[in-house]
Amino acid sequence: LLLPSLQSALPFLDLHGTPRLEFHQSVFDELREKLLERVSAIALEGKVEERYKKLEDLLEKSFSLVKMPSIQPVVMCVMKHLPKVPEKKLKLVMADKDLYKACAVEVKRQIWQDNQALFGDEVSPLLKQYILEKENILFSSDISVLHNFFTPSPKTRRQGEVVQKLTQMIGKNVKLYDMVLQFLRTLFLRTRNVHYCTLRAELLMSLHDLDISEICTVDPCHKFTWCLDACIREKFVDNKRARELQGFLDGVKKGQEQVLGDLSMILCDPFAINTLALSTIRHLQDLVGQDTLPRESPDLLLLLRMLSLGQGAWDMIDSQVFKEPKMEAELITKFLPMLMSFVVDDHMFTVDQKLPSEEKGPIPYPSVIPEAFTKFLQENRIACEIGLYYFLHITKLRNKNAFLRLLPALVETFSDLAFSDIFLHLLTGNLTLLGDEFALEEFCTSLFDGFFLTVCSRKENVHRHVLRLLLHLHHKVAPIKLESLQKALEPTKQSGEAVKELYNQLTEKLELRKPSPAEVTETPSMELPLPTVPTPTSR
Repeated sequence: LLLPSLQSALPFLDLHGTPRLEFHQSVFDELREKLLERVSAIALEGKVEERYKKLEDLLEKSFSLVKMPSIQPVVMCVMKHLPKVPEKKLKLVMADKDLYKACAVEVKRQIWQDNQALFGDEVSPLLKQYILEKENILFSSDISVLHNFFTPSPKTRRQGEVVQKLTQMIGKNVKLYDMVLQFLRTLFLRTRNVHYCTLRAELLMSLHDLDISEICTVDPCHKFTWCLDACIREKFVDNKRARELQGFLDGVKKGQEQVLGDLSMILCDPFAINTLALSTIRHLQDLVGQDTLPRESPDLLLLLRMLSLGQGAWDMIDSQVFKEPKMEAELITKFLPMLMSFVVDDHMFTVDQKLPSEEKGPIPYPSVIPEAFTKFLQENRIACEIGLYYFLHITKLRNKNAFLRLLPALVETFSDLAFSDIFLHLLTGNLTLLGDEFALEEFCTSLFDGFFLTVCSRKENVHRHVLRLLLHLHHKVAPIKLESLQKALEPTKQSGEAVKELYNQLTEKLELRKPSPAEVTETPSMELPLPTVPTPTSR
């Protein structure tokens, strides 16, 4: 530093034992910080054309030093503030792994928008992480009716690491947003995994939260998703929002039918299906009280229409035939009235139990279920979904009679929906409310032998859910039953690590519960036998 005023001051550094290199380095760092501040200031001041001209000139002068670690942050900062970095420079950055890693997300966006494969490589690990996180929640060791998969609010879920990272990677870039949506559609088609539908809705609403109008205004699903998001938050579709949602569906114009593919994917999100199914069950109960048939309720018909659209998402995207699936009339005229008759059966039985004994009629709880009900669960996807949610509803009400009556119908359902992870996750949570029933042989035989164990050997996910349930409720099960279940649930060589780990945990818990051998063997009597005393002879 050839400053005349500095020369006389430098000996002070020698007195303090400070090397010149350290001094020069600190001055250099300070200057670099000032330069970074100045670059950021240039990007905000003056006319747009002028400011970008200055930054482009600066980039031209400094780019040759981009591989010098001390200067690199300045070059990267200049590129970050340029809305369009010269293509030649972008190619040089892309070709060098270290430079690519060091550049800001604003520069990477410019690279990604013309390199779908590279963007896919960046996004793919995040999508895998997202699916893994969802599956970990479904198989969580915490089983509770209060805290389950559907407990977190939509806004809380959107704060998740993956959604936030994707939101940052996309920024305001419509092209990148479209690419992510295309990845999600492709993966959904390839795997049928409905969690990709959740991510599609969460990503749009995350951009909505940040007021990114550049994307929200061009996504035709935005307002529909926003309205549905409010329903999911309340876990209920009220009349006002039902009319809004219906307006969006009815408003799909001729020639724009492709939007139905995206709307069906939004409705296929498990959080949307959960909200629609819960609202349907609530409506059916209200209709029982009003003596009204399902076909006379427009709100109920709309819920069924949206459920149908959501459940048909995969077929619609796969076939590329964008029209709403036709709803079977029998679903409305036969299946739903049948469900309502189950509600009436419960009401009648409850009232009968409360009557004084002399007024009681000989009404046993109906044990059989109509054959038509079982057939609907096997052949109609919407009927099956509603039937399963009704089953969860009666379990949550601790209605053991209705539970045992309907359980046999669940062994064979449409696409084995009764053995899906989401249903079993909710069922195991609700079963904690029936904990005391696990001591009864009849209940355990129906639940385990009649339902779970029928598929355990061929469905590993069911095996895991049963072990989760027993880890939580093993102390409630009768010892003899527990022993037979332990044998039946023993993992095979083909079983995955997760099953083996859960089984080992259960075995350890059961070993701890066994009484120790000292307690089992009879303790020897402490009393000594009295010696026989001869009776004195009388004189």
